[in-house]
Amino acid sequence: MSSWPPPQLPQLPRMQISQLPYSPGLDGLRAFAVIAVMVYHANHAWLSGGFLGVEVFFVISGYLITLLLIAEHERTDRVNLGQFWLRRARRLLPALFVLLIGLAVYLTLFNRRPLGRSRGDFIGGFFYGSNWYQIVVGQNYTDAEAFAPLRHLWSLAVEEQFYLVWPLVMLLILRRGRDRLPRVALWLFGIGFAITVAVGTFFVSGDVTVECSPDSMRGYVSVFGRCININDALYLGTFSRAGGVLLGAAFAMIWRPLALMRGPMRRKGHLLDAIAIVGLFGLAYMMWTIELSESGIRFGTRYDPWLFRGGFFLTGVITLTVIAAVVHRQAFLGRLLGNPVLNWIGTRSYGLYLFHWPIYQIIRKYAGVGMTVPQFILAMVITVPITELSYRLVETPIRRHGLIGWRTESRRSLAAIYEQRRRLLLLIAAASAVLGFAGVSLAVARNVCVGDVECSLESGGQVALPPDSPPATTISASAPTATTTAPAPAPATADSTADSTAGGAVPTDTAVTLELPVESTTTTTIAIETTTTAPAPTLAPVALGESVMLGALPQLQAGGFFVDALKSRQGTQMAELIEAYNANNQLGQTVVIQIGTNGGVDQTTFDRIMAQLTPDEHPQVVFLTVTAPRNWTAGNNEQIRSLPSRYPNVTVLDWEAAAGAISLCRDGIHLVCGTGAEQFYANLIFEAIGHPELKK
Repeated sequence: MSSWPPPQLPQLPRMQISQLPYSPGLDGLRAFAVIAVMVYHANHAWLSGGFLGVEVFFVISGYLITLLLIAEHERTDRVNLGQFWLRRARRLLPALFVLLIGLAVYLTLFNRRPLGRSRGDFIGGFFYGSNWYQIVVGQNYTDAEAFAPLRHLWSLAVEEQFYLVWPLVMLLILRRGRDRLPRVALWLFGIGFAITVAVGTFFVSGDVTVECSPDSMRGYVSVFGRCININDALYLGTFSRAGGVLLGAAFAMIWRPLALMRGPMRRKGHLLDAIAIVGLFGLAYMMWTIELSESGIRFGTRYDPWLFRGGFFLTGVITLTVIAAVVHRQAFLGRLLGNPVLNWIGTRSYGLYLFHWPIYQIIRKYAGVGMTVPQFILAMVITVPITELSYRLVETPIRRHGLIGWRTESRRSLAAIYEQRRRLLLLIAAASAVLGFAGVSLAVARNVCVGDVECSLESGGQVALPPDSPPATTISASAPTATTTAPAPAPATADSTADSTAGGAVPTDTAVTLELPVESTTTTTIAIETTTTAPAPTLAPVALGESVMLGALPQLQAGGFFVDALKSRQGTQMAELIEAYNANNQLGQTVVIQIGTNGGVDQTTFDRIMAQLTPDEHPQVVFLTVTAPRNWTAGNNEQIRSLPSRYPNVTVLDWEAAAGAISLCRDGIHLVCGTGAEQFYANLIFEAIGHPELKK
């Protein structure tokens, strides 16, 4: 005989309905995310969309922190902001300090060159402002040539900034009553969607130039005189990436695990499992197929527009479906993801994320170089023990006992190991000396180039003046056998200002010395005005190019060439340069040109170049093909190889084919990496112009 009312489940005290019991499945989801990120960082080809693991972390953080604040308010009717921030500091800062100190010591003792370049990254990391620092100084997130051991701290900065601001927002929300939370959740979900719409609106689709310049601002905006890469700012910015965090926060307001057991959702575990498994497969598919960016078709780089116009938002929504299952007591997925292996990785995911990236950088030197399998294994052999030591000896003790308790325990442990007080004091003194030396070294280190490619560009130089120089500027051009005073050309090079440090460009009010050998046996001075119609002296061979040619600058100059090579030079800039040189009678009978590494060059531009190089005045024009892992390379080379059929004075030197016989830099483009490619490159040019005796 049935009774009425029907039997009810035991009622939980109100203060417990927002508590989140420990959920191994959430740690398993963290493991899934951090593994994806680490594989992606090792080699993009292995998991091209692994960066989406960061978005998964954002959603988890928003969910957990919001649920924690709601639960505290239910227990005490207040939120203790000081205690909240103290707990966050004890959880996050110890491992971060271990990383910063360890990296500073390593660089000081074993690789001092990057110290000055990394100083700003250390400061940004210490204050959890890495993302804004990288945006302001223009650290391109996809820059493959950089040595950036702290680039990954941008995502931790986004989370920490959320931890600082969100408790204040939640305090205001909770004061208006917890019964309003479902309605607030809808608003937060809407704000997250609005952020996606705004990001999609500001996103710059298509190709974005490699560097900002007065002539080409595509993909950049000027803020207080500083160029900001729009797409990088959208990827790294706190506000533009807040969508995932807000989705997690909104979900915490309507999906409280203990409260679920009091309603009809308590019997929906299997349904949640099915939805979440589909979600996991969806995340895996996206990580396998999506790419953050690729080389542009015309020039520079291009981000995947789908990501910025809903892709990150969809990733967040899918993550919510997985969270819904793993925190449900009756769902199986929580137990599956909470297995011991994933649980171990998940509980140490913070340390793994912190330590893996700088170790990758130390092993491979450049940020964008894909690691080999042996290198990846070596990196894991180093990363995992460091993470475990940090977790056991620093993070966990400080989280449980605080800094004072940890110091007491550490001293006791060290005293037990060394037994004698004198040895302990010597150990502390030695460690303090090393840390002090590292700190001073970091503070006073000069900001110099880092890496073979960057340093090769700085060691060379280019002689073109900035684009605002007047064409009639008179400069002194010295040569071993003659001194010629001639007006300098005024090429409108878009990157000359941006490359003033790396490429050797000089201010407009500074004299420029050009190495311009002429065939003469006596020292003479020849005045050439811009409007002169007198024939120019017999000039040395001229080589005009980009950063590839810049790497062989000393070798070409030693062979008698006048060289003007500039980093990031585009096709239209080369045409303007040649027009300026030709107008000032500074092009001789032999002209060697390499263009097309940094972007697409159309037929109109090649015709514009050749309009200045007539067979009568310039009977020998040599074009080099280009080699680079870029989408535009094949099209440019096809255009270059077709030039002799239309211009009888053109010869093609197939650098793309010749470069396969030697070792280039790791980027597959540049020369100066200790392989002797510079002289090989110069010798090919010497042979192409018919002077093999110029070889050195």
